[in-house]
Amino acid sequence: MTTICLVGCGAWGQFILRDLVTLGVRVYVIARGERSRAVALAGGAVGAFADRSSVPEQIDGFIVATPTSTHASVMETLLESNRPIFVEKPMTNDVEAARRLVKAAASRIFVMDKWRYHPGIEALRDCARSGALGRIEAIRTYRLGWGHPHLDVDAIWILMPHDLSIAYEILGYLPEVKAALSVAPGQGHWDMTAILGGEDGAPQVVAEVSTLHPARLRAATVIGSEGGAALDDSSSDHILVTQGRAGNAPSKPSKIPTSTELPLFRELKAFLEHLRGGLPPRSSAAEGLVCVERIAAIRQIAGLQP
Repeated sequence: MTTICLVGCGAWGQFILRDLVTLGVRVYVIARGERSRAVALAGGAVGAFADRSSVPEQIDGFIVATPTSTHASVMETLLESNRPIFVEKPMTNDVEAARRLVKAAASRIFVMDKWRYHPGIEALRDCARSGALGRIEAIRTYRLGWGHPHLDVDAIWILMPHDLSIAYEILGYLPEVKAALSVAPGQGHWDMTAILGGEDGAPQVVAEVSTLHPARLRAATVIGSEGGAALDDSSSDHILVTQGRAGNAPSKPSKIPTSTELPLFRELKAFLEHLRGGLPPRSSAAEGLVCVERIAAIRQIAGLQP
């Protein structure tokens, strides 16, 4: 049986624990709070401890689900174990720390970019790469909602990694940042539109995130020279595909069905398969570093503190 040490069992860590238990994994939890440890035991952990000293040595891998600002320091303490590490996105909110981690353990650190495992995003990727849409001209994503529950970092560090990972999955790379601005003046920490790429005919990526939007929206669109494809909601069981150019007689969108398996469950399965000798998960440490660098560039262009 595969044994995982889950570091952090807060609001999101509980879901990770749930899925690991469902997948038949033996899970030990490290959590600072007594309440979090109680929740972990109630959720099926075989042990819950305040620090790593009480965790058995026979661990196959670690999953880090602590607050973003602690990701780097937690991973640095785990490196000596020489075990694979799956860390929640973003890898860290510190560019220099991300570079240190890549230099120290690039082959053992992977980032939990769950949107790269979303069946709808995979369908957009396959549609784009098949040539069905012609030359890919743009990707546009929306991640809008109200409020921000994280206390250690602002919404840009929490929301933007999702959209950058979507672009990465579809294009196979992440373009350079060209522009960044907030449509709500003075609210850049909570509302941001970033533009990447677009030079010399290369695809342009426009990612809009906001915690100032009363209606929730999670959507992604791929625009090609011969058509377009879209995932119109995170819970959709299909993507929409339209053929033709804008301005021509519109064609009725066709629906391409997709799986409804949850992305978190799918990425955890991928990590477990890697621990058992399979391929590494998507979002390597090097790709995680690129994401951190792009967000740092977005913040600099928008005049935000790192």
